[in-house]
Amino acid sequence: MIAQLDALHMDVLLPTGMLSVTEQAGRLPVSTALWTILQSDRPDSLVPTVVTDTRGNSLGLVYSSEESIREALRTGQGVYQSRKRGLWHKGATSGDTQQLVQIKADCDRDALQFIVEQTGNGFCHLGTSSCFGELTGLSALERTLQSRRTNAPVGSYTRRLFEDVQLLKAKIKEEADELCDATLPSDVAWEAADLIYFALTRCVASGVSLREVERQLDARARKVTRRPGHAKPAYIAPSPSPPPPPTKQADEKAAEEETYARLSMQKFVYADVDAAQRAALLQRPITSSDDIIAKVKPIMDSVRQRGDAAIIELTRKFDGAQLDSVVIRAPFAEELMRVDDETRAAIDHAYDNIYKFHAAQMHAEPMLNVETTPGVVCSRFARPIERVGLYVPGGTAVLPSTALMLGVPAKVAGCREIVIASPPRKDGSCVPEVMYVAHKVGATAIVLAGGAQAVAALAYGTATVPKVDKICGPGNQFVTAAKMIAQNDSSAMVSIDMPAGPSELLVIADNDANPAYVVADLLSQAEHGPDSQVVLVLVRPTPGHIEAIEHELYTQAHRLPRRAIVWQSIPKSFMLSVASIEEAFAFSNAYAPEHLILHVEQADRHLHEVFNAGSVFVGAYSPESCGDYASGTNHTLPTYGYARMYSGVNTDTFLKYITAQQLTAEGLDRLGDTVMRLAEIEGLEAHRNAVAVRLRDIRQ
Repeated sequence: MIAQLDALHMDVLLPTGMLSVTEQAGRLPVSTALWTILQSDRPDSLVPTVVTDTRGNSLGLVYSSEESIREALRTGQGVYQSRKRGLWHKGATSGDTQQLVQIKADCDRDALQFIVEQTGNGFCHLGTSSCFGELTGLSALERTLQSRRTNAPVGSYTRRLFEDVQLLKAKIKEEADELCDATLPSDVAWEAADLIYFALTRCVASGVSLREVERQLDARARKVTRRPGHAKPAYIAPSPSPPPPPTKQADEKAAEEETYARLSMQKFVYADVDAAQRAALLQRPITSSDDIIAKVKPIMDSVRQRGDAAIIELTRKFDGAQLDSVVIRAPFAEELMRVDDETRAAIDHAYDNIYKFHAAQMHAEPMLNVETTPGVVCSRFARPIERVGLYVPGGTAVLPSTALMLGVPAKVAGCREIVIASPPRKDGSCVPEVMYVAHKVGATAIVLAGGAQAVAALAYGTATVPKVDKICGPGNQFVTAAKMIAQNDSSAMVSIDMPAGPSELLVIADNDANPAYVVADLLSQAEHGPDSQVVLVLVRPTPGHIEAIEHELYTQAHRLPRRAIVWQSIPKSFMLSVASIEEAFAFSNAYAPEHLILHVEQADRHLHEVFNAGSVFVGAYSPESCGDYASGTNHTLPTYGYARMYSGVNTDTFLKYITAQQLTAEGLDRLGDTVMRLAEIEGLEAHRNAVAVRLRDIRQ
């Protein structure tokens, strides 16, 4: 009957008392009522189902059966029919679950729409928001702002907007005025985007979603009568006289501003800046560590005193995951490491390259022996650090590359115990890509924790987490602060690889450099975060070359999914014009960048001029991205100018060197008088006597 009425385009209304979402005697299951009106031309009778979020963004295409619809209604979640595995509860293994909002049938009754609220990384198995790529536009901006509301770095502009109500209020008014004053279509679009950004920030700060705003608009569209819509008197101004017709010169100037002025780096000419300005160009943003340490220290103390219980509590608080166990020990279960063939091949290829380069760093001779004086032999030999902790950032992200960069050299060095710490996903599991790498590098355990609590667990140990001798790996400001605290605590007896800061890149380019390549490299680091800094040093640039670079900057940045970040980091970065290649390298060595790219003619001939840099990328076909993932070098590098005195992670990071000396009687006879005299000068009689008692026997 329901199907017949529906075929006549009649809506069927039933009392809720006659319906149920499960099988109940005397009641009609909603799934059955829906299924009766659907048609399918497939042999398996499955119905194509488009999954969308509440704003109508397509997340992916799946299939539904009567059983999957019944299970979706029963659980209130996204449940579908897999053509290979039967019922598919979305997010049951990944943690990326869906809250079911509504089910709709299309006009021909041969397809369904599932409207859901997606959680976690997104719908796609590749970790993106949808199977058609990342969200864009307002949806992407809303998601970014929601993330920044809880994760924005201390001192960042977005954090200020959320915390300073008056600042946000002023920015909304300012951008509304600028939108009203804009005349060119491009300027209207630009100012409207600014206003929408601050307005949406206001919504997110108040817990209001875009969907709620759209509901208000939909409700108003349904009203039959409306208010007149007059503006308040305070906002009514006399009508201005019409502007004069634009001139050709004005049009050209506006076009130039539209093309180049909307996203640009600061510009300096080295010869025109004084000593104070040059020193300022070498500085990174000053950060205060007092507030960060004040937050990190209690976390570390809690883990030190309460062990696993503190880790479980803090992981629930910061990562939203309930852990049953803090540690996964090797050998790891096969199902925990399951990745698709393409991902496995990529990880294996990167592993081979990284292993080959780091294995070559091991000394061919196991021991260095030098006879400094006849009968006096000094030696040095390497031994692996026995227990190392590797911090791999993660949680919502998938970072197998960092696990490779830390785990491979530790394996090459021969570390007996390799413990990886990485934030868990919402379901309390570790991402399979990191698990697979952990297996390949021979990790003995994985700690399901991130942040300061993970560093504390590695530094002090718990009932289940092994204490380590050295902690390596990148992280945010809280992880870095925790590493510094642990290293300075003599009772922890732990060392670290290096301090860390925001990602940074310096490019040296001449006029033969491809502007598209140069800009692509700059943006690859600028997208890391608002505090990332990129520097472009141009050797005797022509005006045309600078214009081409600025045009590429605007064009490429507009296409990036993370362009909101780029629009914050690029204006704080700068372009420096120098008179010679020697001047370029002098500035670079003073700056000591994490990454240095040489876009110059015969780039390899200039390597001898590099004294301070984390890693160098030589020539037009050496993008920094290759070093980040698979060329073989390590991507865990010193930032913030620490390349003046620190190396990046390498095989030696996981080794310690021990010296030894062996003297014959002849050797001691030759060296003894020198040693005794120096001991006398320093007033250390026992030192002198240790040699003297032997020399008396030798010289009798």
